[in-house]
Amino acid sequence: MLGARLLPWDYGVRNLFRRPSRTTLTLGGMTIVVLLVLVVVGFIRGLERSLSATGSPDVVLVYALSSGADIENSSIPGSTASLLTASVEGVRSHHGVEAVSPELYLATRINAAGMAEPGMGLVRGVTTAAPLVRGQVQLVEGAWPGPGEVMVGRLAYSKIGARQEDLSIGQALSFDGADWTISGRFAAAGSAFESEVWAPLADLQTTLKRQDLSLVAVDMDSPGRVADVDLFCRERVDLELKAVAEADYYASLQKHYRPVRLLGWIVVALVAGSGVFAGLNTMYGAVVGRVRELATLQALGFRRRAILLTLVQEATLLACAGAILACLVGLLVVDGAAVRFTMGAFALRVDSVGIAIACGVAALLGVLGALPPAAKAMRLPVVEAIKSV
Repeated sequence: MLGARLLPWDYGVRNLFRRPSRTTLTLGGMTIVVLLVLVVVGFIRGLERSLSATGSPDVVLVYALSSGADIENSSIPGSTASLLTASVEGVRSHHGVEAVSPELYLATRINAAGMAEPGMGLVRGVTTAAPLVRGQVQLVEGAWPGPGEVMVGRLAYSKIGARQEDLSIGQALSFDGADWTISGRFAAAGSAFESEVWAPLADLQTTLKRQDLSLVAVDMDSPGRVADVDLFCRERVDLELKAVAEADYYASLQKHYRPVRLLGWIVVALVAGSGVFAGLNTMYGAVVGRVRELATLQALGFRRRAILLTLVQEATLLACAGAILACLVGLLVVDGAAVRFTMGAFALRVDSVGIAIACGVAALLGVLGALPPAAKAMRLPVVEAIKSV
């Protein structure tokens, strides 16, 4: 009867506390491996969310045909917005105001208080019609910018390399030879807009001595209306315009980051693989030191399968504890951390997908890390194992 029974559940739990130093080191190693996986997955998820949240299928971007896909190099007549409003049907209207946003967009060096050198940032000149088109933008603090003022996205500090407090309301920014006062801070549902600085369009045009626009964003009442805007651009060959659905525009940009995402998943696989090997090494050391104990259990009549299951239980418990610690650190420290990239900045995202992958890696560490050393220890003859030191 004794040989048919499994070892008590609390036997494996007590074993973890009998060797606190080894248990602590193993737990620390597993936590670091799982946390690394969580950070890489958070990077990939954050980048994907930033690009996918920026484009809207109803919004059409109209910019210069000669600029290719680079809006920064686009220059279109300042009258384009009014021409579109007068010529195209289906423009969404909010309380009698049509959702057409003329914008001036540029990358420039921005200096803030506390910065030793100016950093490269993104500035968008907008009118009060911009929130009608960019529905995800919400003013979370302060007020809409007036003359000489700007409002900053919640990740703009990361893009220009400043501290978050340097871009608080009331602080000053300077770019293109002009000083600006920060009047507000906005969020945009994790989209790329959150890394931008928004200034009044007229003030920005005056500062830059420009009367043209970079683009006009139009919110149509249905995705099917995109063709109407495209037809307008094709008919007005004198303006040399191009119309692209905003969702398609950012989807095309996602293709450029596909190798980055692929590299990220490769790093996840490499970290997980190295973690399994590290776990194997650790468990080999742990099991070798318990050969006599395991042989004694066999002498008492416990089957090898029961002992093997207990060793896997111990390793899995440690891996689960490591996963919990890693997820807590990820949620408290990693989640929301800003990362700069060419289009702006995005926040690392520790979500349910990342946690599920991290827990899966932890389970692999626990099971695959314990099985080979445990199976090897079980193959030793009982008498020889009891005599071993």
